[in-house]
Amino acid sequence: MDSKTEASITIDVPITREDPDTLGKIVKVGLLANPRTLPSKLFYDERGSTLFEQICELPEYYQTRTEHQLLLTWADEIVALSGAEELVELGSGAATKTRVLLDAMAQADQLRYFVPFDVDEAIVRRVSEELVQEYPGLQIHGVAGDFLVHLEHIPEGGKRLVVILGGTIGNLPPIAAEDFLTAVNTEMASGDFFLLGVQLITSQKRLEAAYNDQKGITAKFNKNILRVLRNQLGAQCDSDNFEHVARYNSDSHRIEMWLRSCQDQTLDIPNLDLSIQLKKDEEIRTELSTKYDHPLAEDLLICAGFELVKWYTDPDQLISLALARKP
Repeated sequence: MDSKTEASITIDVPITREDPDTLGKIVKVGLLANPRTLPSKLFYDERGSTLFEQICELPEYYQTRTEHQLLLTWADEIVALSGAEELVELGSGAATKTRVLLDAMAQADQLRYFVPFDVDEAIVRRVSEELVQEYPGLQIHGVAGDFLVHLEHIPEGGKRLVVILGGTIGNLPPIAAEDFLTAVNTEMASGDFFLLGVQLITSQKRLEAAYNDQKGITAKFNKNILRVLRNQLGAQCDSDNFEHVARYNSDSHRIEMWLRSCQDQTLDIPNLDLSIQLKKDEEIRTELSTKYDHPLAEDLLICAGFELVKWYTDPDQLISLALARKP
């Protein structure tokens, strides 16, 4: 990376020494709960981020390509309506779809500043280096942190568009989703725009196929949470002793991912002074992915302090982009 590139990139890493303790408490409470749970953020070390990029290319995983096509269709209008010169993306990942918005902003001569915010520091740095090469003059201020905890580290800026794509909001239970979007709203200025990608309620067959791909990539992604648990908290567990399970909960209109114990076993985490006895077929929930419809999504946005400006969806009613504004 040359000196000019270095001058275009700032990366904040708001991880403190207390964070492992906080993570440990979340893990301990979750594993002792009924049902047992693990926090989804544990998916995303460097390997987990790579596996998720592979998931997005799978034929069964319609979500990414459908949302990408929606962005290609409507990015120019979204950029024009927002008038934004700065883009902030929460859960930026590889920023593959983000480039559609960046292209539209650049074409409209509105692109000045990008804030990629992701829990994986390696991918924030990689994407930042790629984008300053792709968009000459672009200033990047990345944040490597947990956006559920570190929202205050979003740098001050001008007129901006804040984006959450990929149905990420569905990973939070309804009350937590509202609380989170309210916190996002608090960090925004009056007149700023917000773009929320939501996955829509559709057939159970289509939904379950998207999380049970034939290549088994999603299974590897799910089991990666155990690898991260070992690396970060010293857990003693063998991923071969678990199987991936993903099923649709129609009552809560959400996909639930679980790790099912293949045998009676002990999950030891010495760093937490924790020893969990798992019976054969006992499950640990690792992810929720709530699906929405128009009324549910609009109600969520309104309760968080936004007003809905435009609702974009694909012909098959699989994915929507909700463009909202902070009054």
